[in-house]
Amino acid sequence: MKKIGVYVHIPFCMQKCYYCDFVSFANQNVLQKEYFKELIKEIKDFFSKNEYEISTIYIGGGTPSFVDSSYIKEILELIPQNHANEITIEVNPGTVNIEKLKVYKEVGINRLSIGLQSTQDRLLKQIGRIHNFEDFLSTYNMAKDIGFDNINVDLMIGLPNQSIQDIKQSLEIITNLEPKHISVYSLIVEENTKIADLIERNVLQLPDEELERNMYWYVKNYLELKGYNHYEISNFAKKGFESKHNLDCWNQEEYIGFGLAAHSYLNNTRFSNTDNLNNYLNNGWKNKTTQEEQDEISKKYEYMLLGLRKIEGISIQKFKENFGENPLFLFRNELNKLVDEGLLIVENDIIKLTNKGLDLANLVWEKFV
Repeated sequence: MKKIGVYVHIPFCMQKCYYCDFVSFANQNVLQKEYFKELIKEIKDFFSKNEYEISTIYIGGGTPSFVDSSYIKEILELIPQNHANEITIEVNPGTVNIEKLKVYKEVGINRLSIGLQSTQDRLLKQIGRIHNFEDFLSTYNMAKDIGFDNINVDLMIGLPNQSIQDIKQSLEIITNLEPKHISVYSLIVEENTKIADLIERNVLQLPDEELERNMYWYVKNYLELKGYNHYEISNFAKKGFESKHNLDCWNQEEYIGFGLAAHSYLNNTRFSNTDNLNNYLNNGWKNKTTQEEQDEISKKYEYMLLGLRKIEGISIQKFKENFGENPLFLFRNELNKLVDEGLLIVENDIIKLTNKGLDLANLVWEKFV
């Protein structure tokens, strides 16, 4: 039986963060019941026609912890969990309590991803977060008390008015809590977000590129010294606690997405649901939009791009086993150019980013590829 991952999108939030351009809503709570009715139909429809061994489940958003936990329970009872070794839900402080966390534990969730972003309340307020640091600490301690051992904490760098001292303080505080996983993302200013407007009007000022790069390398060095394995551009984990769901995606494994705007990758095809909420509520999940039907060369190319996100790089031998070709020959023009520019290195059967390549990839992955 084929293994796949599952992603479930919950598009509701208490408040839209200023930097967020995800498909999510802070003013559509009256539609939650209707949304979950359609989401449940979609999940039931898929599993009535398909048999897969589910390897991982990831519930993201939006803010999944904002909705009633009964919805989360009902969803997970519909998805076969016999072989799922990792079930993650995204949680935001200020939207979860001990009762919700207990339900998550009871229905099989074994990994929490808590969106902190910073330990400085002034920075949290600047980017439109609804919580303060004390709210996060309360959420984290409740989760630990209930028995959640596998917890990720999200942090952000490159925030307006953020300093290296702010980063240092956040890292010291969070590593003292000893979460198993820490994600550190650079702020990307997307068009038509509130933070883009604030920056354009000079209400907020971004750190310059050099300072942001210094932040990234400070984070990398600090977390590695604290025993965290830097296994992907933005992710650090204690040994054995790397995100299985995300690693499967970077290893080009297949997954199915349920819910508004959810993306899927099955049978060499990438497709997605509508990102229009009203369309989705009118059985819009039945009409998938094909993003890409991969031929063999595009699949090989994507394998390379995804693989370079991993710090360990791409095994030349593994590529040969998967595709029957040597990537050094197949992509010789592209690889030689990146090697000449000092962005890639090839050694010991591995193709991977250099420090310079990692630097650029962290700032803007799209620019790198």
